[in-house]
Amino acid sequence: MSDTSPADPVAEAFEAQRDRLRAVAYRMLGSHADAEDVVQEAWLRLSRQDTATIHNFAGWLTTVVGRISLDVLRSRQARSEASYDDRLPELVVTVDDGPAPEDDVALADSVGLALLVVLESLGPSERLAFVLHDLFAVSFDEIGQILGKSTAAAKMLASRARRKVQSAEHPTSAGREQREVVQAFLSAARRGDFEELLRVLDPGVKLTADLPHGVVVILGATEVATGAQSRVAAGAAVRGRAVLVNGLPGYVSWREDGAPLSVMAFTIVDGRITGISVVADPARLAAMDLPEPE
Repeated sequence: MSDTSPADPVAEAFEAQRDRLRAVAYRMLGSHADAEDVVQEAWLRLSRQDTATIHNFAGWLTTVVGRISLDVLRSRQARSEASYDDRLPELVVTVDDGPAPEDDVALADSVGLALLVVLESLGPSERLAFVLHDLFAVSFDEIGQILGKSTAAAKMLASRARRKVQSAEHPTSAGREQREVVQAFLSAARRGDFEELLRVLDPGVKLTADLPHGVVVILGATEVATGAQSRVAAGAAVRGRAVLVNGLPGYVSWREDGAPLSVMAFTIVDGRITGISVVADPARLAAMDLPEPE
């Protein structure tokens, strides 16, 4: 909800920039809630500023949002009690009604789960340089000013971040073959077919689970397959449906009483599952906009 007043020309100008600023903050932070907080803080700073001194309104706001986001990232990195290396970005769940249209595929490729996971691996300065320059065409001069570095240093940070992003395996969007891989995994887990699980899992698969007691990471096909068998054997889920999670193939399961049990998102490369992201924390599930069970 906006704290601005549309009757105010400055507020109107800010509202015209709000969606873009929110997009910048979301790519920086991987959280819609954090992005909203950053945008609102930018509005508060603007309201205290003599706007007559602002020559480039959009540029000034982008700089402010970049600096606030950078502070948030550095604060996260400084917290010794929590690791953000494996923190799952925010998941957006939509009903899977068949092959995604081209615009949805483009969205999945540009802001999907896989890219956000890669961005989480970048240092704060690298992430800011890459996001602002490569995704929002902000000049290196401006980026250098935000970071307190030279233009050349900003270019180097963006270049280093770009190499990391490009070296990450590019996931396939949610087409028919990818849906079939997910269904094969789920069916094999229900049957307890260990060999079939190993067939659809990449040997280096990484499962990241957001659980009530924290984030758990499981590496390797054997370990992930064993865990999938044991969870299905527990028999807690009674209903489920295929979904799209940030544009990638996913699955939501519910308990008998209708409470959501988990959301799973699958990253698939060359016909095998290379990553599984699971949200099973009831508090986080309650905050998500989930479809109804089929």
